[in-house]
Amino acid sequence: MRVALLSLTEAVSGEPHGLRGYLTIGGRTLARHQLGIALAFGCTRVVVLTEGLTGEVLTLQHAAEEGGARFHVITSAHALLPLITADDELIVLSDGLFALPEVVLSHLSDGPGVLALPVEAGVAAGFERIDINHAAAGVMRLPGRLIAGLGDLPSDWNAHAALLRLAVQARTPMRQLPSAVLNDGRWGLVRSEDEAHRVEPAWIRLHTRSAQQRSPGEWLAAKTVHMAGPALLHAGTRPWLVAMGAVVLLLLAVGAGWFGWCTPGFVLLGMGWVVAQVATQIAGIETASLLALRDRSPIGPAFAFLIDAAFVTLAAWRSDIASVAGVSFAATWFAPVVLVMLLHLLPRALPEGRWTWWLQDRLLAGLVCAAVSVLLPFDLALRAVVVLLLGWAILIVPRRTGSANAPLTGSR
Repeated sequence: MRVALLSLTEAVSGEPHGLRGYLTIGGRTLARHQLGIALAFGCTRVVVLTEGLTGEVLTLQHAAEEGGARFHVITSAHALLPLITADDELIVLSDGLFALPEVVLSHLSDGPGVLALPVEAGVAAGFERIDINHAAAGVMRLPGRLIAGLGDLPSDWNAHAALLRLAVQARTPMRQLPSAVLNDGRWGLVRSEDEAHRVEPAWIRLHTRSAQQRSPGEWLAAKTVHMAGPALLHAGTRPWLVAMGAVVLLLLAVGAGWFGWCTPGFVLLGMGWVVAQVATQIAGIETASLLALRDRSPIGPAFAFLIDAAFVTLAAWRSDIASVAGVSFAATWFAPVVLVMLLHLLPRALPEGRWTWWLQDRLLAGLVCAAVSVLLPFDLALRAVVVLLLGWAILIVPRRTGSANAPLTGSR
């Protein structure tokens, strides 16, 4: 069994009545972030060392149980002894530590170890010195048999310091982290509100850096998360609530088209797609760093289908073909349907590149449709776009050499 030990005992710098573990980054406490690390390790039991049962501890308990782990609260290091057997593994997280789960896993996935930093950088960042060359990095993975040594130490010892001493005495392997992790927001000891505020923007950028920013709409979504993400998370705005904003914009777009305002409707559709991307990125942050299973964005393929269906609908409503005598109303839907199908087909058929990414950007599609609606004959321009896309695809796709029927037509 793998057990995680979290501590809520160290006071915030300058605030003796506040605890480091309750400082917030992205609207969640440091203790909640550490729980994400424990769940990423697959811990089936979470033990919290704290002096009292508070509302934050109860919230932590609910999150741990939702993640499939049992939850225990203890008030001293000695109380850990009956909870750990020799066959267990203990993941120990230092009070106030903030780290990305993937960094911890990448350095401790092979087995027991004590994570360390170069002594100068580690001590300057507030971590405890181990020896002349190393400082503790705040995370240990220890075999359960070492825990028995706690019984020989005074009960008032700091649990993390006591376990670090036992690990060093037992010659537990030391795994050194590069000091660069302290500079880019992937690792740190957060001891005050000011430090938490400094870490937060870097944390947001780390999680959105890998997000797709290959087109104008994706770039705008990432910038929105960078600028508004911390405020949204601190306000308790969960991804599903942001996703509801995308749904509202979709409904407003369809409503505008129904009343004949198709041009602003196209713009609203593009904005709704961007908001949906923002919701997806915020959900990705919560899932990756916190393993928050209930906060995944409801935006998915179904919403993408609705956005495209709305584009087809607004384009059909904007068409003037239905007013031509002898032309069926169904003819107004043909060109928009073909255009949307091409926007899905071409990125799959053509070599991946900037233009294929832009074809999937619905903000760009909305702005182009709005501009065409105002400046050009809409029906003619729509059909011209379809022809241009097909012609471009014919020029780009390489011609296959040989005949597909060569085995049938070859000489016998």
